[in-house]
Amino acid sequence: MKKFIETLKNIWKVEDLRQRILITILFTAIYRFGSFVVLPGIDPEQLGRLQEQTQDSGLMSLLDMFSGGAFSNASMFALGIMPYISASIVMQLLAVAVPYFQKMQREGESGRKKIMWYTRVLTVFILLFQAPSYLLNLKHQSAGALTPAFGFGMVLLTGTVILAAGSMFILWLGERITDKGVGNGVSLIIMIGIIARLPQAFMQELTSRFTAISGGGLVMFIIEILILFAVICAAILLTQAVRKVPVQYARRVQGNKTYGGARQYIPLKLFAANVMPIIFAQALMFIPLAIVGYDTSRTSWAASLTDHTSFLYNVIFAILIIAFTYFYTAITLNPTQMAEDMKRNNGFIPGVKPGKPTADYIDTVMSRITLPGSLFIAFIAIMPALAGLLNVQQGFAQFFGGTSLLILVGVVIDTLQQIQSHLMMRHYDGLLNTGHSRGGVSAY
Repeated sequence: MKKFIETLKNIWKVEDLRQRILITILFTAIYRFGSFVVLPGIDPEQLGRLQEQTQDSGLMSLLDMFSGGAFSNASMFALGIMPYISASIVMQLLAVAVPYFQKMQREGESGRKKIMWYTRVLTVFILLFQAPSYLLNLKHQSAGALTPAFGFGMVLLTGTVILAAGSMFILWLGERITDKGVGNGVSLIIMIGIIARLPQAFMQELTSRFTAISGGGLVMFIIEILILFAVICAAILLTQAVRKVPVQYARRVQGNKTYGGARQYIPLKLFAANVMPIIFAQALMFIPLAIVGYDTSRTSWAASLTDHTSFLYNVIFAILIIAFTYFYTAITLNPTQMAEDMKRNNGFIPGVKPGKPTADYIDTVMSRITLPGSLFIAFIAIMPALAGLLNVQQGFAQFFGGTSLLILVGVVIDTLQQIQSHLMMRHYDGLLNTGHSRGGVSAY
């Protein structure tokens, strides 16, 4: 505790870091304030049906979680940052499949700026489709929420413009946090939205344990917290796990003679795909859920697809996550390109021939470490369902795994590492230090 207080004092002493943290807090506060500004023509007291819809598992719940409750509040930030995430995913796939974007990706900083411009344009097109869809769903679910003084046509027109502008403003806030604040701005905004739901979910779970006859009381609640703590610790350890591949660089001295230069390592992460497989799998699982929802004569297997705690649902969900983990890792990490870059810089893996053997070696290593990573991601994804079987409230169960837990862990670690780097530059101990001397080499 003493070390933690000292670290906070060190953070406050560094003027640049202090300003960055204050700017980050200011921009996130603006984002949270906008999450409660309701669209014109909408009565917030009549949004019960929409809020019930977002309580169920599926895409609506996911969108409401990422928007920090703005989706169910029908606010100007209802669509959140998800359209930009969708556009970024599409651009990543195009950078792998389309030669034009592959060339652009290899152009360095100028190519990155072009890709960002295309991503923003694609985000606007997605918003022009999602905003009317959101308003039509709002009319269907909570028709009474539309103020009689406003016609639906006016609400549709003004709402589409405001929702699109709101999402682009959130993107602007995220970019400003990245440039002027601490951490990745877009990821921080998502994390703030998730954390905003934690206090209410915590109190609901605590109340349910004390009021329900078979709730288990304080003992069961303490067991839940211990399990949650264990899962978080496991996620922190395994998301930071890497397999280091040694690379020896040859240095030319005279003529054609060379001798070994410095040895470096290629860090291959156990979780190279991060939370993307879960997002892909959840989006895909929503399709059969929507189809089954229109089936009035549901069979037993169809009914189990609508229940996120059922055995069939979670088996299919886990298989999709494992498959998407391999798919996303394959499109984001190119062993052939890595082998070519290594050869171009006179690098080689000791004991492995340059060229195709090196690419095959890297691909084999990635396949071996991706399997345990995909299994753990699948386990994390179905943890909320397992928690639901133990009568944990759904709002609190979401923090036991899935995208919520992985995003929280990843963003917190990334932000702490950035704060650590600022402190180390000025010879202060950071939040992630474990005893090495000031001014020493960070473990990261």
